[in-house]
Amino acid sequence: MTRDDTLAGVDSRRIETDRLETHFLETSESDLTTDGGETVVFLHGNVSSSRFFEDVLLELPDRHRAIAPDQRGHGDSETKPVDATNGLGDFEADLNALVGALDVDEPYVLVGWSIGGGVAMRYAIDHPEAVAALVLINPLSPYGFGGTKDVDGTPCFDDYAGAGGGTANWEFVSSLQHRVRDGTAAVSPRNILRTYYVDPTHDFDDDREESYLTGMLDTATGDENYPGSTIESDNWPGTAPGDTGVNNAISPKYCRLEEITGIDPADKPPITWIRGDTDQIVSNASLFDVGTLGRMGHLPEWPGEDVFPPQPMVDQTRAVLETYVDRGGEYEEIVFGNTGHTPHVEVPGDFLDRLQAVLG
Repeated sequence: MTRDDTLAGVDSRRIETDRLETHFLETSESDLTTDGGETVVFLHGNVSSSRFFEDVLLELPDRHRAIAPDQRGHGDSETKPVDATNGLGDFEADLNALVGALDVDEPYVLVGWSIGGGVAMRYAIDHPEAVAALVLINPLSPYGFGGTKDVDGTPCFDDYAGAGGGTANWEFVSSLQHRVRDGTAAVSPRNILRTYYVDPTHDFDDDREESYLTGMLDTATGDENYPGSTIESDNWPGTAPGDTGVNNAISPKYCRLEEITGIDPADKPPITWIRGDTDQIVSNASLFDVGTLGRMGHLPEWPGEDVFPPQPMVDQTRAVLETYVDRGGEYEEIVFGNTGHTPHVEVPGDFLDRLQAVLG
């Protein structure tokens, strides 16, 4: 089933690939050669969907073809298990099947937000010839999410305790499962959207807020999807990554994206790294990281700064991208002030200016 509530000028489509029945949003299919445009593929983050890119698709100049898929277990795409032991490999392979089924000409621009940034990096590692440029919006650290303690991605514990499905807030997971739309609870999806997805100083248009909330609620929950399976650990905080589900796929046990530095210099796509300066999800002191919560006294028996500090996510990304440059690539870091985890939603005009500079 396609959506009937898209903004005028944005089409909702579904296509059966050899991996997944994928729903995606799309704009112009103009003659890119004649018009001088490029194909741009937008990859959303965790607990979200293509809805978060709908306004960007609408405002992008018509000469570009824009595609924004819902990744497996999200939005209106088919729900299938996520094999965490393959890192982000399931999402990457789904993307490869989609661009093949849509006959997208190479190379194209990949725009990845949060976990979508990790998928974009994984895709560039395995298919560098297909990527004209990477635009990473508040991306997942190249060393995954949680459980590492320095810019080199050193794990806090050998079993990567403190990362994976077991670190999720179960009240939030329950709210997703029961599609709770009100904002009564502090960790309700609506309050997470208002407080953490965006800087709280930004206001939503009511209709757009409802659409974004629906995009969050259209997340498949459970051991095979979000947040994923859990296993007990003797190390703090008592849980380590399982082998299925999204949060395990992005754990440092399985997600190692620093390999991007090893792309042949001739094939390295230029990288534009865009982030908000008040992001509380991907930061050096993420409020979704148990290291930060332990330091703040919200989790008992925190072993201390030497053993389990907050993950320096931003510093890790910068260190990897600097190595990327040392090995023949190029990148630019762009920071938007008073902006949280979703610059494309919070400051769409500034974001589009930067994106069009990449496409220019």
